[in-house]
Amino acid sequence: MEKDARIYVAGHRGMVGSALIRKMKAEGYSNFIFRNSGDLDLRSQQAVRDFFSLEKPDYVFLAAAKVGGIHANNVYRAEFLYDNLMIESNVIHTAYEHKVKKLLFLGSSCIYPKMAPQPLKEDYLLTGPLEDTNEPYAIAKIAGIKLCDAYRAQYGCNFISVMPTNLFGPNDNYDLHGSHVLPALLRKIITAKNQNADSVEIWGSGKPLREFLHVDDLANACYYLMETYNEPGLVNIGTGTDISIMDLAKMISKIVGFEGEIKNDPSKPDGTPRKLMDVSKLAAVGWKAQIPLEQGIQMVYDEVKDSDWK
Repeated sequence: MEKDARIYVAGHRGMVGSALIRKMKAEGYSNFIFRNSGDLDLRSQQAVRDFFSLEKPDYVFLAAAKVGGIHANNVYRAEFLYDNLMIESNVIHTAYEHKVKKLLFLGSSCIYPKMAPQPLKEDYLLTGPLEDTNEPYAIAKIAGIKLCDAYRAQYGCNFISVMPTNLFGPNDNYDLHGSHVLPALLRKIITAKNQNADSVEIWGSGKPLREFLHVDDLANACYYLMETYNEPGLVNIGTGTDISIMDLAKMISKIVGFEGEIKNDPSKPDGTPRKLMDVSKLAAVGWKAQIPLEQGIQMVYDEVKDSDWK
């Protein structure tokens, strides 16, 4: 990307989008185009067309999405499918119409089949049933990948797709009804410590295995791929290592200084038994994660430990 290029990060105020902005500012970029959801409804085809006609971005990072954890995905199924389909369809098609030089689409590791072999290779896409609790979101993200490939095949667009693993970091969502597992556990355990509680409760059995990537590592990977990668298909972005939810809760407890008991709530769902990315494709093109999980959680804890959650 040229240093004076006009760069549009859709979803710039979210965890991923804000990390992308931080990374590109550190690399010397400054010509950003900003719109928040109140000013630009990406679900509206006409609004997106008007925006592209006015601003004429050269490069697009499509990080805008309706996101949430198991509970939100399962309850608001229609919203997760409709909103995400409309956002990606409008932005990708309009990027083609306005001859954007390159677009990077951010998906999610939930695109892979629930019982796919581990670790998850890019080739496992569409080889089996999805996890039911987040199927609508996954279907929308799969459609985004296929849109990028279709526009590349039919029109020659340089549109690429990346699939991050579970993310955490600055600007995460700590709403217990809509957040992902790591920020939810961090909030619960910080609150338990502050209230001198004897125990903290985690969803399910604690046995599912998950992989976690600091969002600054994701931003570094996306920037690297935007500069170097120009192929169809998708690229997994992760660490290549995982941890059980119970061990994650213990790691967070150690960092926070909470010494109470960690209890399971078997009435709550576990979700996918394991979700570990195969990152050999990413490694082959020259990138690997730099922030270890415990260090990353410590960084986040230092930022949010005094938060006044209600």
